[in-house]
Amino acid sequence: MSARRGPGRWLRPLAAVSGGLVVVLTALLIADGVAERLRVARESDRFEALEQAVLSDASRAEELAGEREVQTARTMARQERNRAFAWTLLAASAAFLAAVEGGRLLGAPGAARPASAGPQGEALVQLRPPRAVAAGPPAAAGAEPELAFVDEVVAARGASREAAIPILQALQNHYRYLPEAALRRVCELTESTPAEIAGVASFYARFRRTPVGAHLVQVCQGTACHVAGSGPVLDELRRRLEIPPGSDSDVGLRFTLDPVNCLGCCSLAPVMMVDDRVAGRLTPTSACQALAAAEAGP
Repeated sequence: MSARRGPGRWLRPLAAVSGGLVVVLTALLIADGVAERLRVARESDRFEALEQAVLSDASRAEELAGEREVQTARTMARQERNRAFAWTLLAASAAFLAAVEGGRLLGAPGAARPASAGPQGEALVQLRPPRAVAAGPPAAAGAEPELAFVDEVVAARGASREAAIPILQALQNHYRYLPEAALRRVCELTESTPAEIAGVASFYARFRRTPVGAHLVQVCQGTACHVAGSGPVLDELRRRLEIPPGSDSDVGLRFTLDPVNCLGCCSLAPVMMVDDRVAGRLTPTSACQALAAAEAGP
């Protein structure tokens, strides 16, 4: 319970320790690789000389075999050592990222409790938006979502940490993205901390943290479509919709562009799907016409 009351107290030391460990382990891996290269270069001449000596003096074959066994043992020990370094580096990197993300979400320790904070004084701030979306009604830009649905989902799914993913999936399906206010409400009602919710929402690419447009446009970027010219199609759609850099939706939230790996319609390449309608053998012009038809309605 103490971690819930003051999580900021350990996030900064955790970030410092894990970050330092990442630097040290990276340096050790690089140094070990350089040392191995130097050792191989230094000993290659000696091995060649020993191999030549064995050709004229068979009694030295045992010496050569012994040297090979030593080198094999060194190589295996180095592989085990590097494997341990790599796993430790992975764990330290994950701890560092979790601490940094948690620090961003919770703010500095000792800060005044914001009005939107949960019962433990934890506040959720802006999260990074992913790209993909689920189906549902469009959200108005800047509108605060109704939160009664969050209460219903938590009541149905439970308040344990294990329920975080099903809860976020239900919110995604309902709101078509994960509103900040809804995530704060989840933290108020469940055992999950803001850092844990942010970690789950950031890890899975299908979760989205910004509103989606009235029409979802999935543009295939698979191999067949790429070769057939999906790149210029996507570029023209972004230009025609005047989508700002770094965004995937137009300012009026009419359309959201979602590049996908495959739509299963390779014979129609380049292809895209506007809501539930497939448009194939596209050109930049015909792709824009498909958007106009979708906006005009059935």
